[in-house]
Amino acid sequence: MISKEFFKALEQIEAERGIAKEKILDVFSKGLLNAYKKDYDGQQNAKVVFNEEKYEIQIIATYNVVEEVDLEVEKGTQITVEEASLMKRNAKVGDVIEQKITPKDFGRIAASSAKQILTQGLKQLERDRNFEIFTEKTGEMIIAEVVSVNEDFVTLALGYDTETSIPIKDLLSSDMTVGTRVRVYITKVEQTTKGPKVYVSRTDRNLVKRLMENAIPELADGTIEIVGLARDPGDRCKVCVASNNPKVDPVGACLGKKGSRINEVITQLNGEKIDVYKHSTVAEELVAAAITPAKALKVIINVKEHSAIVIVADDQLSLAIGKKGQNARLAVQSSGWKIDIKSVADATIQGLSF
Repeated sequence: MISKEFFKALEQIEAERGIAKEKILDVFSKGLLNAYKKDYDGQQNAKVVFNEEKYEIQIIATYNVVEEVDLEVEKGTQITVEEASLMKRNAKVGDVIEQKITPKDFGRIAASSAKQILTQGLKQLERDRNFEIFTEKTGEMIIAEVVSVNEDFVTLALGYDTETSIPIKDLLSSDMTVGTRVRVYITKVEQTTKGPKVYVSRTDRNLVKRLMENAIPELADGTIEIVGLARDPGDRCKVCVASNNPKVDPVGACLGKKGSRINEVITQLNGEKIDVYKHSTVAEELVAAAITPAKALKVIINVKEHSAIVIVADDQLSLAIGKKGQNARLAVQSSGWKIDIKSVADATIQGLSF
């Protein structure tokens, strides 16, 4: 069968749906072979050959010539000498005979079956393609659109005809408007019969990391790196950064001129505050930096227990601890040190020198 239109359509499908031509041909082959089996009593002896240069599609049935057909051998793969001689005059036992089958000669039901399998096959190829796309994006940030909101879940359109439902607890309060475009972090992807199930989050701390990489070139190229990150989603985040280039100030690079870079990230997080501090191999300096915006008067390190006592001015105690202990908690999580914060008054009572 010669069909220039088929091969043109093939290229169009490949371009529009992003599915490799070879995979589409494989699906089409299965459709044609299914049609062949329906018209030829379930015979298993055919293959499909595509010749793109000649725009030709052929179904070729292959037979082994035998003296007597063995009923236990795969159906349709053998043919007697007498039957073979009708195809090839000098056929003899042991020959392999090929017969071209013309698709247009198939029955109406068989042709319909081929079309159905092609349609279903393309849908499965799209599901497989989407699964591969989102699997590759696991651990990355993408832009999604809010398409519906109910009491417990928000539905997001992720692109590639894929949607996902996300619990409201995994979104920020300002993300609940239909039509809003939000950046989300892909945590996991699973394959299902209906396509990929993509798990995303707006509250995962790694979203902050990806947003910062997007806004700060030095982070993206590895000149500076995030050493520690702790987050109370929608409220505050602490980020500990280090520089791999002594000429580059990691905190300054993250903040940008007049805070332009970090403000870009804050805007994407709908106003969530971000504290950026510099990493240090000197434990006292690291812990002191971690409790910013409070200022430490003295840091006492216990290396064995990986803990620290930080002494601050009496009027700085509430700032150092933070509302509901938030500043202290984020400092511990981002620095990796256990931190006990004390005022000058308490330190004096306990006999701590400073």
